[in-house]
Amino acid sequence: MKEKTRNVAIYSAGHFLVDLACMFLFVRVVTHSSRPLEGALLYNFFAFAGQMPIGLVADRLNRNRLVASLGCALVAAAYLLGEAPMAACVTAGLGNALYHVGGGLDTLNRSEGKGALLGVFVSPGAFGLFLGGLLARTALPPFIPAAALLVMGAAVALLCAPTRNAALEISVGTAGALALLLLLVVVVLRSYTGFVFKFAWKSGAWAWLFTAGVVLGKALGGFAADRFGSVKTSVVSLALAAGLFLLSDSAPFGVAAVLLFNMTMPITLRAAADLLPGAKGFSFGLLTFALFLGFVPALLGLPSVSAPPVYAALSLLSLAVLLPALRMKT
Repeated sequence: MKEKTRNVAIYSAGHFLVDLACMFLFVRVVTHSSRPLEGALLYNFFAFAGQMPIGLVADRLNRNRLVASLGCALVAAAYLLGEAPMAACVTAGLGNALYHVGGGLDTLNRSEGKGALLGVFVSPGAFGLFLGGLLARTALPPFIPAAALLVMGAAVALLCAPTRNAALEISVGTAGALALLLLLVVVVLRSYTGFVFKFAWKSGAWAWLFTAGVVLGKALGGFAADRFGSVKTSVVSLALAAGLFLLSDSAPFGVAAVLLFNMTMPITLRAAADLLPGAKGFSFGLLTFALFLGFVPALLGLPSVSAPPVYAALSLLSLAVLLPALRMKT
C-alpha cells in the first residue's frame, strides 16, 4: 500500500509540474508570437489528440515509467525552442501527451478497478495550468521549470516501481462500442463546458477557489464512485451541479457547481479502461482526444453562449448521456 501511494504521489506531482511548465512556456512564448492561434491548435492537438496513438504504443511497449520520463524531458527540451514557437508547441504537446499516458497507464494498472487513485492522478493538472499562467507573468527564469521537469523525470524513472500492462487487445462488442461513443460525447461536453465558463467573480481569491473546486472535484469523484458507485455519484453530482449552476452568478454557488461538475472525470476514465482492459493506454488517449474535440470551438473563436442556464443544461445533458454508458458497461 505504501508503495502504491508513493508511486501515485510522484506521478500526481509530475502531472502538476508538466502542466505548469507547458502553460508557463505557452504564455511566455506562444502568446507573444505572430501566430498564437496556430500555436494553441498545434499544442492542444499533440497534447490531447496525440495521447490516443501514444496510448496504443505504450500499451504494447510496456515501459510506462520510460514513457512518462521521456515526456518530462521533451517538455523541458521545448524550452530550448523559444525562437521557434511552433516547434516549441509541438515538442511540449508531445511531451505532455507522453507524460499523461505513461503516468495514467501506470495509475490505471495500480488502481485495481477503482477510481480513487485515478482521481488523485488527474486532479493536480488544473492547478498546474492555473499556477503556470500566473508564474509566466512574473520574472521567474524559464530554466527553473525546465530543470524541475528533468528532476521529476529522473524521480519517475528511479523511484516509481514498474507495472505490467495487460496483453494488448482491442475488442468490444456492439454494446461496448456504443458505451465508448457515449463516454466520448460526455467528455466533449465537459471539455466544451469548461471553455465557455465565464464568471464575473472569477478573479483574485475567487480564481484560486474556482481552481480548487476543479481540482477537488476530480479527486473526490473517484473516492465517491468507489464508495457509492459510479451511477449514484454521477446522478447526484451532475444533478446538484445543474441546480447550483442556476445560482452561479454568486461565487460560492459557482465554485460548488464546478466542483460537482468535475466529479465525473475519473468515472469516465475508469469506465473507458474497463471497456478496454487490454488497451488501457489507448482508452485513456481516446477520452483525451474527446477533450481536444471539446476545445476546438473555443480555440477557433466560434460563438458560444455563456450563461448559468446554459451550464445547467450542459450538466443535465452530460448526465443523460453518461447514465446509459455506465449501465451498458456493467
